[in-house]
Amino acid sequence: MEKKAKSFRWRIFHKILLAMLVVALAPLGAVWYVSYRYSVEDLAGVIEERLVSASDKLAARVDDWVGMHVKALYQNGALEEIQSMRREKQDPVLKTILNEYKWSYLVFTTNLEGMNIGRSDDGKLLDYRDRKYVKDVANGAPMATQVLIGRTTGKPALIIAAPIFGATQGSEKKPQGVIAMAMHLSDLTDQIANLRIGKTGFAFLLDEGGFVIAHPDEEMTKSRKDMSGHPAFTARPKQGTKTLVFNEGEKQIVAVVQKTSHGWTLVTQQDRQEAYAPIGDANQRALIMLAATVILVILIGYLFSQRLAGPIRGLTVVAEQMSLGKFGGEIPGRERKDEIGDLARAIERLGKSVRLAIDRLRAKSQAQAPK
Repeated sequence: MEKKAKSFRWRIFHKILLAMLVVALAPLGAVWYVSYRYSVEDLAGVIEERLVSASDKLAARVDDWVGMHVKALYQNGALEEIQSMRREKQDPVLKTILNEYKWSYLVFTTNLEGMNIGRSDDGKLLDYRDRKYVKDVANGAPMATQVLIGRTTGKPALIIAAPIFGATQGSEKKPQGVIAMAMHLSDLTDQIANLRIGKTGFAFLLDEGGFVIAHPDEEMTKSRKDMSGHPAFTARPKQGTKTLVFNEGEKQIVAVVQKTSHGWTLVTQQDRQEAYAPIGDANQRALIMLAATVILVILIGYLFSQRLAGPIRGLTVVAEQMSLGKFGGEIPGRERKDEIGDLARAIERLGKSVRLAIDRLRAKSQAQAPK
């Protein structure tokens, strides 16, 4: 006959081991999960803050850069030579400005109708009445900017303009003309092209219509690429900063979009995989630590359970031997000072008592036997 396979029995060893694992791993898992979630949230906040900080610094740099030019235009627009609105007096001042701001290629003035009056290049006077910056300043704007194809160079250019104030009436200043500075977009691109965040992070600047003002890719700057459909531009905030995630081809991009004080849109972006790589590394480290801790707990629980269950199994064997009338076996655990030791000594006393009783029965039986 074939022997029946032994069925698994939940012995005291298994129960002790299971109880120890549940008691140890349940709170350990809860503590680990809470700690893990907090660490991931903190790390995500640090990663986002890094992009926001880079965006804030760059926006401040762009605003300061534009503000520097506006201040220069206001200071020179207040000069008597510029306020004279006469070319022979304005041109020398305009040339001085051009020499001071070497990244600009033209400084010029117009009247409120857009007709050119003074130029820093001694060139032919042109009609600028169709330019938005002229119209904005003529309508009372304190300053105006516009990205366009320069009428002088035929290349993409950034124009910054400010009013020329005439004689004051009471406390009110009235503009009588426009002073403007023209510069190639590559000059502004240099201000932000140096920003790199990791291997994939960079920034770019768009005007009010979504056209490129500055971009690390020179071709996009030279062609004044229309990026009005870019997710960062369509989701731009009216003020402050906004963080968003969008797809760019097969990649996910995390970006911080910010409106500058002059109405431009600054985008600081990075591949999400690279940006959040520290979280992935933290996850891996946390899982390795958890796995190592679980293995250690299981090993300690196994050894401890064996230490508890082993003597009990040994005492069980001794009790079974006694039930068969075998009393000569060694009783393990008698030297222990715990309950298992008490049980071992009790079994030892029980064995002695049973053996003594058997000896008495045997002697009585022999005495009563017929001779």
